[in-house]
Amino acid sequence: MALTRDFRETIGERAGRDPEFRVALLTEALNLLFDGDIATGRNILATYINGTLGYQSLGEKLGTHPKSLMRMLGPKGNPRANNLFAIIRELQRHEGVRFDVTPVRE
Repeated sequence: MALTRDFRETIGERAGRDPEFRVALLTEALNLLFDGDIATGRNILATYINGTLGYQSLGEKLGTHPKSLMRMLGPKGNPRANNLFAIIRELQRHEGVRFDVTPVRE
């Protein structure tokens, strides 16, 4: 018997009840994607989806089968840019936020 809860389950439950946390998840996912950590960015997007609207609802909104979305964001996923940005656009719409890219010199 496990003594601790599954990490993804814990994160998903918090995402379901905490709007600021959801926005922080989306922000982190986008930052990771822009920084080139595609696998982790996809993983955080998947966690957000699982904790909020779910793949079934997202698939209906995008006209894409939920299993296809799961594969795109899964460990071996490789979504095309148009699919990834469609997902991000719908998650922004769902959350009621819009992200802007701001250049920062390093």
